[in-house]
Amino acid sequence: MKKFLIIALLLIGIPVLADPLYDTTTEAKLEYNQGVDYYKAGQYDRSMASFRRAIELDPNYVDAYYNLGLILEYLKQDEAALSTFKQIMVRKPDDYDAVYKAAVLSNRLGRSENARQYLSIIPAGSNVYTSAQALAKSLGTDMQTIKADATRAASAETGRAGNTNGMYSNLPSPTGIAGDRGGNIYVACFSDNMIYKLTPDGKKLLFVKDNKINGPIAMVSDSEGNLYISNYNADNVLKVSPVGAISVFATNVPKPYGMSIINGILYVSSQGANSIMKYRL
Repeated sequence: MKKFLIIALLLIGIPVLADPLYDTTTEAKLEYNQGVDYYKAGQYDRSMASFRRAIELDPNYVDAYYNLGLILEYLKQDEAALSTFKQIMVRKPDDYDAVYKAAVLSNRLGRSENARQYLSIIPAGSNVYTSAQALAKSLGTDMQTIKADATRAASAETGRAGNTNGMYSNLPSPTGIAGDRGGNIYVACFSDNMIYKLTPDGKKLLFVKDNKINGPIAMVSDSEGNLYISNYNADNVLKVSPVGAISVFATNVPKPYGMSIINGILYVSSQGANSIMKYRL
């Protein structure tokens, strides 16, 4: 019941608060519950603001994402709703309620192929499978065909890519990857707030761990071997020198995500600001 706050309120008017089994901060729970109260009062903007603050306090608060997405969908802000449900899928890939929502919204936005891809993820035993089957029928197909098509496509892709020549294991929540001219690979680990260094001879070394790192996502390396890290939970961009010295490169970057360097300019996507920011290096 914890996820279906808005649906429950719309249909029967019964408030549903946060899942008591989910362990989050007291502040995040208070913001979440305030979002419930604002929704009950019909104050949708304030309700969404409270859910967003809960997410800022706990970026992995899936229920807050879900209820924010439901309000956005109810207000017909489909693009924003889809982005919100995709955030759940990043954090909890087996949340098939969110996957189904992503399929529905993709179809509504005219992206039927994306809708089919999302539907292919939903297993037969899921509580949304019947609804998924109905959506598939509206697309002129069925879940069995969608899954068969996805399996064939994956097999063809595997055949083109070939088998892996090796694997680095035991990397906690790996996110961004960057390399340097020496052939070293750097891997950001979101859950442990660490950057690992994988050397050309196959060694895995802890490159940097610092209190400044808080939710690293993407990384990119410049021509001098400096690393730049989108520090998602801290709303900033970090710079790490080739010897591991770390500093804050840019502040006030709400929820930085993807990064790229083009012609001496660092581009950073900001999910929190719905924008791309650029910095001359």
